[in-house]
Amino acid sequence: MDLVTHLPAELPETGCVRLFHGRGHCFAGLEGVTLDWLAPSLLFTHFCPLSEEQAAQLEGQIAVWWQSVTDRPLSLVWQDRHSRPAQTRCIGQSPPQPHWVEESGLWFELDLLRGQNHGLFLDMASGRDWVRQHSGDKKVLNLFAYTCAFSVFAMAGGAREVVNLDMSKPALGQGKRNHMKNGFDAGVRYLGHDLFKTFGKLRKLGPFDLVVVDPPSFQQGSFIATKDYPRLLRRLAELISPGGEALLCLNAPELDRAYLRQQVADHAPELTFVRQLDNPVTFPESDPDRGLKVFHYRRQDAESRVSQAF
Repeated sequence: MDLVTHLPAELPETGCVRLFHGRGHCFAGLEGVTLDWLAPSLLFTHFCPLSEEQAAQLEGQIAVWWQSVTDRPLSLVWQDRHSRPAQTRCIGQSPPQPHWVEESGLWFELDLLRGQNHGLFLDMASGRDWVRQHSGDKKVLNLFAYTCAFSVFAMAGGAREVVNLDMSKPALGQGKRNHMKNGFDAGVRYLGHDLFKTFGKLRKLGPFDLVVVDPPSFQQGSFIATKDYPRLLRRLAELISPGGEALLCLNAPELDRAYLRQQVADHAPELTFVRQLDNPVTFPESDPDRGLKVFHYRRQDAESRVSQAF
C-alpha cells in the first residue's frame, strides 16, 4: 500500500484540505483510505478493514512523509470507520482544544477525537465558496445546517439574514460558535427542529432568496434520501421566492446524478436546472456519478412560467 508517493512534497498553505482521496477509486489498493490536513493535525480515515501489518505500514509512511515536509511534532488522528462504532485514536500530539481551522479566510471549530463527524465536510468547499459569491443582500435558508458552515460563508458574502435548521442542537451550538468566531453575531437564526414538522414556521419566516439543502444520505430518524428527498422537494418551492435559487446536494454513491435531477423534475417542476458545481480537485472520482452531487437550481417567476406555457 504505497500512500506516500501520492502525498504532496510540502504542506499546503491552506490549513484545511484533503491530502489524499482514495474513495474515488482512482488509486488501486488505496480505495478505502483518506488523509486530511486540518492544521496542526492530520486525520487518517480508513473505511475498509486493515490488517495490523497494513496499518503499521501506512502509519510508518505517514510519519516518514511528515518528517520530510516539516519539523513540527506529529499530530495524527487515526480513525477506523470500518468498525461499528467508529474507533478513534491519537498518534503523537493530541489536536489542540479548542481546535480552529481556516478555510477561505473563515474559521471553524473541529473536534477530531469526537468520532466520525468532526465539524466540517471538506468535499463541500466549492459549494461553500459558491454560496459566499451568491448571498449578497439575500435572505438564506440553510437546511440540515449541521455546524452552519454554509451560513458562515453566506454571512461572509453579505447575506441579509440566514436561518439555520437542524435536528441536532449541539451541532447548532457549534455553528453559533463558528459565527461568533468570525464576527457574525447578528442576522442569524438557529432552529433545532425536524424539518418535516417545521414547514409552517419556515413559510412564515420566508420566502427565501436562496435555500441550501445538504442532507445526510442515510441517517435513521433524520433523513433517508430515497424516501425523504421527494417529500422535501414537493414543498421546497413554497419556501423560495420567485426567481430565487436553491443549492441541492446529495452524497450517496448508490444514487447517480440523473436520480436527483429526475426527483426535482417530478416533485419540484417550478425549479429549473442551472448547472452542476465542480467538486474540489482534491476529491478525484473515477465515476462522477458516485461522487458528491451539488446542483444549482432557480425557481421560475410566474411571468416566466406563463410564457413557457404558450
